[in-house]
Parts: sequence; C-alpha cells; structure tokens
Amino acid sequence: MSDDIIGGIMATAGREPGRTAIIDGRGREISYGELARRVEAVRTAMTGRPHSGPAPRYGPVPDEDSRSREKDRGPVDGQTGTEDRGSTGDRSHASTGDRNGTDGRSHASTGDRDGTDGRSHAREQGSTGSTGGRGGTDGRDGTGDRSHASTGDRNGTDGGLRPGDGVLFAVRPGVDAVVLALGAVAAGGTLVLADPGLAPEVLGARMTATRPRWVVAESLLYTLSGPLKGLARRRGLLLPNLRDPLPGRPVRHLYTGPWLPGVPRAALRLSRILRSPGGSAPERPASSPDTPDTTGPDGHDVTAPDVTSTTGPDMSSADAPDISEISADQPAAVIFTSGTTARPRGVVHTRGSLAAGLALFRSAFPLGPGDVVHTDQLMLGLPALLAGATWSLPGDGDPAEEMAARGATHTFAVPVHLDRLLRRTPRLPETLRYLLLGAAPAPPAVLRRAIEAGPEVLSVYAMTEALPIAIASAREKLAQAEGDLLGAPLPGVGVRIADDGELFVSGPHLARRYLGEDPLEEIATGDLVRIEEGRLVLLGRKKDMILRDGVNIYPGLYEPAVAALPGVAEAAIVGLADPETGDEEVVLAVIPAGGYDEGLLRKALPAIIDAAALPDRIEPLDAFPRSGRADKLDRAALRDLVTRRA
Repeated sequence: MSDDIIGGIMATAGREPGRTAIIDGRGREISYGELARRVEAVRTAMTGRPHSGPAPRYGPVPDEDSRSREKDRGPVDGQTGTEDRGSTGDRSHASTGDRNGTDGRSHASTGDRDGTDGRSHAREQGSTGSTGGRGGTDGRDGTGDRSHASTGDRNGTDGGLRPGDGVLFAVRPGVDAVVLALGAVAAGGTLVLADPGLAPEVLGARMTATRPRWVVAESLLYTLSGPLKGLARRRGLLLPNLRDPLPGRPVRHLYTGPWLPGVPRAALRLSRILRSPGGSAPERPASSPDTPDTTGPDGHDVTAPDVTSTTGPDMSSADAPDISEISADQPAAVIFTSGTTARPRGVVHTRGSLAAGLALFRSAFPLGPGDVVHTDQLMLGLPALLAGATWSLPGDGDPAEEMAARGATHTFAVPVHLDRLLRRTPRLPETLRYLLLGAAPAPPAVLRRAIEAGPEVLSVYAMTEALPIAIASAREKLAQAEGDLLGAPLPGVGVRIADDGELFVSGPHLARRYLGEDPLEEIATGDLVRIEEGRLVLLGRKKDMILRDGVNIYPGLYEPAVAALPGVAEAAIVGLADPETGDEEVVLAVIPAGGYDEGLLRKALPAIIDAAALPDRIEPLDAFPRSGRADKLDRAALRDLVTRRA
C-alpha cells in the first residue's frame, strides 16, 4: 500500500475505476474513477495548478447503459443532483477518536451537501483565472501559470494553497466532505476541524494557533456563523466566524451547497468546480436582480454541463495525478483534544501517519473488493477505499435496514448507540461479518447482545494520537477474569509500561507532534495496564485511580466483572475525597437490570473485588451522566451526582 493516503486512494482508482467507491446517505453510488476526478478537481481549484502530466484517466466515459443505471439510482451531488437538507442536523463536525479512537460523527469524514438548488451563485470575479473572461487581477502561482483558484479574489490573498497552509473545515457527513477533505489534503493543506459548541475564546485560541488560509464549509454554516449567529447561539451552536476566522488574516473560501447569505461573494463553489471540464470552474456572476436565474425546475443549473456524460477529456487510461511534490511527512490534519485557552492542545497527523494507521486497521480484519463498510468514521471509511471496497455512508433511516439494503459486510458503533440499536433490532443483517466497537468501554451485557446479533465483534483500543493500538474480540473480553482486555498490540505498534503502570505507545501511526511542540517519539496514554501473555489488560485511567487507606484502587480492574453480575446493566466506581484527610470514599454506582437485589449484589462483590477495594456504599441510578459525541461516562459528573445523593 502507498505510504500516503492520497496516493493510495488514487492508486485504487487507477486499478478499478468503474468499481463503486462510495454509497451516499440516500443510496446513490459514485465510482472510484469519479471520486478521483473530483478530488483532483478540488486540488486543482485550491492550488491553481492543474495536473502537470497527461490528463489523468480513471475509466471510460460512461456509455448509454451506464448513464441509464446512474439515472435509475438517482443523481449524486456534484453531477446533476441536489441535496441540501437545510439544517445542521444532529451530526457533529469534529471527528476523532478520544481514548478509543473512533468516537463521534466526523465532519471531516464525509459530506454530501452540494446541490445546486439555490437561486443565487457566489461571485467568483477574478478567482477562476482566465476561463470566464470577466476580469479580475492577474495572480500567478510560482510557475507563472494563471491560477483559476487564486487570482484577484476579494478575500485579499495573493495565491493558491501552499503546502502546510491551514484549511478550516466544516462540512457535515456525506460524499462532499470526502471529496473536499481529500482534495484539500492532496493540495498540501492541513485540515483544521471546526468543532461547534466551543466557547468563543477557545475557538479564537485555536484559530490563532493554526492560522488557516482557507475555509472549506457548507453554505448553511456561513449563514449560521454570520447573519443568523444569534439564532444559532440560542440553539447551542457556536461556530467561528467562517468569513473571517482570524481577523486581519485574509482567507480563501470554498463552499458546498446553494449560495446563502453570509457566503463570501468571491468564494469558490464546489458544484461549479466539478461541472467544469478539467475541474476548472468557469466564471459566472452571482444571481441577482440583474442576472437571469438559471436554476431549473429540479433545482440545478440548467446551463451547467452534465458530468455524467462526456465532460472533459477521455479518461479511459492514464496515471494518477502527480502528487510527488507533497511528502508523506506533510501535516494532513490538526485535531484538538484538550489544552487551555492560552495553549490549545492540537494533535498533528501527517499523510504518512494516517496512512500507517489505516494500514493497521486493514491488517486487523479482512477487507477487500466486494466488501461494503457502513460507517461515517473517517478511519474506517478510508481503509475501505484503500482496499478497493465500498464505503457506505449512513443516511437518516434505520441503521439495520440500511445495512441490509446495501449488503454491508463491516460496520462500526459506539457501545451506547449499539445498545439502543440492538434493543430495537436484536438480529443484524446476515451479510454483516464484522462489527467494530470503539470510543468507550462496552459493558458485558452489550458485548453479549452484539455476539448474539450475528457478526464477529471486535473492540478497538486507540487514541487520537495513535489510531489504532490494539483490537480484541468480544468473546475474549468476556472471558477475561480481571480487568478489561484490550488485546495484543497490532504489528508495528511499540508499547512500554512505566514504573507506575502507565502505558506508552510508539509506532509509524503515531501523530507527528502536538501543535507548536517538538516531534513525538512516544505518547503517554494515561491508561494503567499490565501485560498478560502478550496482551494488554486495562486496569483503569491514571486520573481515575482512587486512594483509600494507602491502597491504590483501579476502577477499571473491577467494573467489567460487576457489570456482568445478574441484575446489573452497568457499573462504575468513583472516589469521593474527604476535604480534611484526602482519603477517598469508594462508591459503586450501578444501573439496575431485571432482578436487581442490592443484598445479593453485596454478597457477590467479595468474590470479584479485592477486600481493600470493596465499596463503602452502593448507589443505584436510573442512568449514568455521559458526555461527548460518543456518550462516554462522565466520571466527574457521576462523582457530583453521588455526592449530592449522599
């Protein structure tokens, strides 16, 4: 496999251009050849430098039969179809694993929003080079070529994207986000993921730290961060000012969706880039009272060429776009995980480190042509593309029904979401061979129901800085007598156990560095583990350790066993510090299941918990407080809750 994510995907497109690469949320298909063409079009638009070699070819021009099949399936955005849901939905823009690596819905993972159903088009005066003949300044890139993406723009920048430039990215899950993210990285950009809901001062600190030169976003989000900012904030959605994320620093803009108030008038529009022969968008003025509207009755621009027919040169054979000038060491994404307003903590992954992580995922379970991976997770969708499989993006329907209709063979779930699904649908589709769990520990009851649902169940242990680290099967985890089995380190992953039991990880998949800091050689996980027969066993989080009577108590060592007892759905152990002595009261919080009896529970605990770690009290709760996109257990909130109940 290529040591670079873009090169690997382009190589797959070169081998099998006609194979289905992506199925969008509405069930529409896009081939590898079409995906590669779109990525190259975005790269060209952002850099202003078209492919220097022969025109890249990714399969023959569609014949009449294939066009008919495409029409029957429904159009895909960026061709002739439209999709603009017009709401922010409930999917988050930030995308990364936390401790287990693949939590949350990732706005950088996907995106399928660029219809042409708006009446207005953004003005691109001077920002598309000489194709439209409407003037603008004569910006040139370093080679002297006219830059259709970088000249005479009203944003005040003086050139196309340069390697290392930050790209503030805010596109919801779907095909468009895949195309835009890959295109921006192919251009040498570094994705900076916009995370809604953060305090303005935190957002400002992140923008100052990353200093983006481009913004790639949905038109709706420009409106919600501009003209409708007040309404968005009242609804709990906080976004950076996408028009001007870092005052005083000019930026370029590329948007998807219909033109809406708040979109900069000089912004590039994805649908126009994709419709133009060769990927270079012809210049058109925005719709206005003086400009005839060209929006047809079905919502798309009736003057735009149909890219499902013979747009552009014959692409039946040729090499992939030349990306050799971009190194695998080039930063590809900055993912913020923690830190303070004064010093944001951003994890910097390179194209090479991401590719190494994707290769580890592929080594953990069989994946190849013919497989269908149903997920909105970037770190599982991209391995599918690299393997020649099909990435199926979830829609708004029932997940089990979608997987059955598309013949899904692999999928990913956060444990708490899987629990809800299995309560509705105890049996998953027969085509499903692998179910991957991550982002948070899975209670034994959920693991058992997942096994009964049919597929092989694998639990992924990872963190944002190192995706992934280890993988264990659900059956292995249930058989573990003490602690939470994480599995053997994956090939090439280095592990070191410090004197205090904390796990340190290294390897080619390790992030390059934290933003503004020295390169990383290894990373402290914050997890306390031991090694049994070459396998990692989690004892607990270092910060969650409880100290009572001079004894260190590790909640993760006992919680899985307690949760496996009859009448217990979930269990968590927390410590409440005495303000005078510092010693901690040990509290066992449980969510009762059918047949719960506290007396029987107390009698069972000495058999599975060391005497020095037995709880001082037991608190049955209706539910545990959770936080984040993965609905992880919020231990701080749980401590507050049991304190009040005391």
